Amino acid sequence: MSSGHIISRVTILGTGLIGGSFGLALRKYTTSICVSGWDRTDVVGEAHARGAIDAPFYGELAAALKGADLVYIALPIAATIDLLPEIARHAPPNALVTDACSTKVRIAEAAEEVLPADKGPFFLGGHPMAGKELSGIAHADADLFRGSTYALIGASAAQEDPRVSAFVKILEKIGARTLWLGAPQHDYAVGLASHLPQLAAVALAGFLYDRLDENGLPITLAGPGLRDSLRLAGSSYATWRDIVLTNQEVLSAALDLLARRLDDLRERLASRDLEADFDAANELYKLLRSL
Repeated sequence: MSSGHIISRVTILGTGLIGGSFGLALRKYTTSICVSGWDRTDVVGEAHARGAIDAPFYGELAAALKGADLVYIALPIAATIDLLPEIARHAPPNALVTDACSTKVRIAEAAEEVLPADKGPFFLGGHPMAGKELSGIAHADADLFRGSTYALIGASAAQEDPRVSAFVKILEKIGARTLWLGAPQHDYAVGLASHLPQLAAVALAGFLYDRLDENGLPITLAGPGLRDSLRLAGSSYATWRDIVLTNQEVLSAALDLLARRLDDLRERLASRDLEADFDAANELYKLLRSL
């Protein structure tokens, strides 16, 4: 059975950057899928105007969920957790419910309470490793997911569910590469590879901002390297608040280890031993370029 037969009606909850991009991707790369969106009136209206969704909904959630084969939650973590009980009550029993939140342990725990795997809608945790420093439907892009990793959270039993198989086929159509892993493993990995770089950018940007003089120095002498390094500094706290709150343990340990690494660099400033740090950094950069 093709994915189109199993998933023909999609409801996106949250039509900002990720939800809007998912809708645009569905409209561009799939056929015969009806896409609905639910959000604030202004946001869902813009998503409709941009062609990301066929039908806009706001207010009561039940109407938006009616008849959905796939419920795609693209809301902040706290809002997702708060809405899961209502989604469980109103989503069709044959539906697949999935989220796009940036941490997974808390989401998995909350979903397990209200969406048990043995009955009703099936829950699948997910996290597209795609995004921009600028949020909102205005920055949504049908090709946002192309070439990026899409983390899926679940055991082998989840992979065998036909609804999940249909969703994976959709992800492949929009250009994503799926990767299966556990929720704790995911949160540890993104804590180091995504959340720590964000906080490091915030720290460096704040450090420089506090030292601006009346001539704009040192920023007036900054080249493209600093802009590249601080791209993440353009992200809003509203986007990151729930991520930091739900991955505190991993981030706290990672910040401690990074601080020790900075101490090591300081001790080697006058030594050629610093070359080894550059060599390691160069190797990691090559790995990133090859992904």
